[in-house]
Amino acid sequence: MALEVVIAESKQALKEFIELPYSLYRGNPFWVPPLRIAVKELLDRAKHPFYANAEAEFFLARRDGRVVGRIAAIVDHNHNKFHEENAGFFGFFESTDDPEVAAALLGAARKWVFARGAGLLRGPVNPSTNYECGLLVDGFESPPMVMMTYNPPYYPALMEKAGLRKAKDLNAYVNTAAAVELEKIGRVADRKLAKSGVTVRPINMKDFNNEVVRIWDVYNSAWKRNWGFVPMTREEFFLMGKEMKQILKPDLVLVGEAGGKPIGFALALPDVNFALKAAGGSLFPTGLLKILYYQRLIKSLRVLALGVLEEYRSSGLAAAFYVRLTRVARKLGYSGDCEMSWILEDNVLMIRSLEVMGAKHYKTYRIYEWH
Repeated sequence: MALEVVIAESKQALKEFIELPYSLYRGNPFWVPPLRIAVKELLDRAKHPFYANAEAEFFLARRDGRVVGRIAAIVDHNHNKFHEENAGFFGFFESTDDPEVAAALLGAARKWVFARGAGLLRGPVNPSTNYECGLLVDGFESPPMVMMTYNPPYYPALMEKAGLRKAKDLNAYVNTAAAVELEKIGRVADRKLAKSGVTVRPINMKDFNNEVVRIWDVYNSAWKRNWGFVPMTREEFFLMGKEMKQILKPDLVLVGEAGGKPIGFALALPDVNFALKAAGGSLFPTGLLKILYYQRLIKSLRVLALGVLEEYRSSGLAAAFYVRLTRVARKLGYSGDCEMSWILEDNVLMIRSLEVMGAKHYKTYRIYEWH
C-alpha cells in the first residue's frame, strides 16, 4: 500500500485537508467538530491576518489515494523576531494510528521549515500559541472546552516514534464556582486592592473597539515573558475580539486599572463547545438552530486569559480577578466545571494560587520539538 505526502494545492485538496478530522473522529464521544467555515477562514493565507507575518504550507498524506493524515508547516516571523530564534512550527496535525503516516507528515513539515532557515520543528500550534495549541497527553475522558484541542490517545506515541521530544507541558485545571472558598482570598484581595488603589470593572460593550485596543496593549505587555508567547498584531487581536464578541458575557471580561490606566485583564468564556458539538461542524441546514438552542443551556466556563502588568503583580489584582469571576459565575448560573487553561507547567505562582482555591490539574497538553 503506497504512501505519499503531497501539498494541498487545489481547492479540492484543501477541502480534503479540512474534512479529514470529521471522518477520523466519527463516533468519538469527546471530539467537538469545529465549524467548517471557521476552519476555512483560519487556513486562508490570503485573508487571515496571521499570515501577514508568517508562511505556511499544507500537506496531505494519502495511502492508495485515500487521505490518512494532514499537517501544516509554519514559519512564524513574528515569533522568530520576538524570541530571536529560527524556529519552524507544525500544526493542524491529524493521522490514522500509523507511525509511517505520522513520520512522513512530520518529516515533510520539518524539511519545509528547514528549507526556510529553521533549525528546529516545534508544535503543534494551530497556527500559533495565540490559537488552539498543544497535543493532549493526559485527560482523554472528557470533551475539550472552548478553544482547546482534543486528539486520540495514540497521538503522543506517534510523536515520540517520529523522533519528537517534549518541549513544554501546558496544564488545565478545573473547579466549580460553588466549590471556591471565597471568604479568605476575597478579604486578602480587597485589602490589597484598597491599599494599591487598583480597581476592577467589566468591559464596556458600548466602547468595544477602544476596549479591545486597551486590552491588546495589556496582553502584549503582560504575557511578554511567558514561554512561547507571540505578540499579536492589532489586526489579529481585533479579529479574535470580533469572533469572541458573539459569545462573551460582559461581566466575565474584566479590566484592572490604576489611575485610569489598564494594567491587567481577565477573560472567561462560556463553553460554547457544548453547543458546537450538536451542530456537527455545519451551520446549515439545522446547525445554527442547534447552536442557538444549546447555547442557552451552557453551564461551564473556561478562564482563558488572566494577566497583570509586571509592576502591578503584587497589587492583589490577579486574586481579585478570580474572586470577581467566581462571584459573577455564581450569579449567572454557571454551575458546571470552570476550567483555567492553559497554565505553563513551571508557572509555580499561578499553580499554587489555583490549588489554594481548590482547583485540580485534570488535563495536560504538550508542545514537542524536533531538532
